[in-house]
Amino acid sequence: MTVTRLVFSGCFAALLIWGCTTVVCLVDEKVTVQPTTTAVYNSTQTMIPDVTGQSSLPFACGNNSHQCVHLCGFCHYNNIPTMECLPSLYDHLCLSKFETAMDSLNSSEWCIWGNVNSLYSNLSHCTEEISDCLLIPWPNPLVEMTFVDIHSRFFQDCPTEELSDPPPAIILALVITPICLIPVMVSLVVLKTKNGDGSS
Repeated sequence: MTVTRLVFSGCFAALLIWGCTTVVCLVDEKVTVQPTTTAVYNSTQTMIPDVTGQSSLPFACGNNSHQCVHLCGFCHYNNIPTMECLPSLYDHLCLSKFETAMDSLNSSEWCIWGNVNSLYSNLSHCTEEISDCLLIPWPNPLVEMTFVDIHSRFFQDCPTEELSDPPPAIILALVITPICLIPVMVSLVVLKTKNGDGSS
């Protein structure tokens, strides 16, 4: 029993001495402990800044806005490089909203620019904002492929105002007119030279 008390009191004394010297050293050296910046992740695996509004990311983020911190935190938390994280962010945050909005319209309304103008602009703005947050140039090949895919899925059957050939009657008139004018002009030149008016 006395051996146990002796060991316990020895451990307690060592702990007390270590704690006291640590505190004394900090006071003597006037070292202050800086508040640590922590990042907390919520259930959707996005990063939330701490109470000071700061975030601790191992890579640069576009700005310190709430949304950028969340986007950069998502990539960091899932340990995905930003270029590989970009497609999943586009799909989840931009394309899903656009597709839902387009599905709420009839397919016949897709070709009316007034119906899809704001949806199209929102999609473009969303992709630009995500790229800016992750410090990836915009437009980029992924954005181009995204819009090509959207056009092939939603706007492929829309009529376009392409230049087309005029009707055959107009083409015939445009071709025949100069052909008929050439002999008339040659005849006028010949008649004028025969009458002696060509000396001028």
